[in-house]
Amino acid sequence: MAAETPTPNLGVQPPQPGPPPGSVVPDQDLVQQILDQAELKYVVDDEGDLAAPWEQFRTYFMFRGEGDELVFAVRTFYDRPHTMEEKPRLLESIDDWNRRTLWPKVYSHTHDDGTVRLIGEAQMLIGTGVTLEHFTCSTISWVRAAIEFDKWLAELLGLA
Repeated sequence: MAAETPTPNLGVQPPQPGPPPGSVVPDQDLVQQILDQAELKYVVDDEGDLAAPWEQFRTYFMFRGEGDELVFAVRTFYDRPHTMEEKPRLLESIDDWNRRTLWPKVYSHTHDDGTVRLIGEAQMLIGTGVTLEHFTCSTISWVRAAIEFDKWLAELLGLA
């Protein structure tokens, strides 16, 4: 039986309970404040998630998990339908995007009716706390990147 390899200590102290001094555990109210400051329209859906609608997509701001495992996700559902015949080119395009950019990471979803739609996502572990500046900048950057992806893909595929 092989001995279990211990996790190396890289000089990082084990996390202490609660957020570190100067940090916050973001919540939906904070996201609403950020969206208000950015002058972005939003709604609260039936599941209680914030959603910002655009003409060709919807961006959701979601909190999942609890405690130290709490995750904030910005997930964009692109409404433009694609066919199964287009999927190989589409996958090649989003692979290129995913290699060249940090976010959103984009993937495809094939519906039962055969239409292919794209979803972009960025996530941040927030349960142990983050600085307000980091959270705000990341949220706004992720929204901008979601918009840029839609423009990039429309131009690349001649859909604009």
